[in-house]
Amino acid sequence: MLHTLAVVVENHPGVLIRVAGLFARRGYNIDSLTVCQTEDPELSRMTIVVNGDDQIIEQVRNQLSKLVVVHSVTDLTGESVVARELSLIRVEVSTETRSAVLQTVDIFRGRVVDMGRTNITVELTGDIPKIDAFVHAVRPYGLLELVRTGKIAILRSDA
Repeated sequence: MLHTLAVVVENHPGVLIRVAGLFARRGYNIDSLTVCQTEDPELSRMTIVVNGDDQIIEQVRNQLSKLVVVHSVTDLTGESVVARELSLIRVEVSTETRSAVLQTVDIFRGRVVDMGRTNITVELTGDIPKIDAFVHAVRPYGLLELVRTGKIAILRSDA
C-alpha cells in the first residue's frame, strides 16, 4: 500500500541525503519525493510516498523521528487531504494530429506552454490518476518526454 508521509525538517544542506539514506539503509524504495521551504525559512517540508504495510511505515516513522534534523513526521494516508502533482509532457504532433492532441489537452484542463512545428509541451496539474490517464491518451500520438514533480499533499481545511 502506498503511504504519503509529510516530514518537516531543518532547512539546510545535507538533510535530504540523511533522510533518503535512512530509506536506502533499510532497503525501502521511495516512490515519490518532493521538498520545499515552508512558511518558516528555517524549515523544509518533504512529501514522501513509500510503498509498504502499516508495520513498515511505523518503523520508517520511528526511524525518521530519531533524526535530529526531523521536527515532525505525519502519515497523511487515510486523512482528508488535497493532493496534486505537476507534469510537463511533450507530445509529437503533425498537421493531421495537432487538433486532436489540443482537444485532449483541453479535456484534461491542461495548458500548452510551448508549441513547435512537430511537438507541443503541455503543463498538467492534478491527481496521479488524472496525469496517468492523460499520458495514456496521448501516448498513441507519440510521447516524446515526460517530467513529473511527484505528489504533494496538505491536510484539508476544517469545514
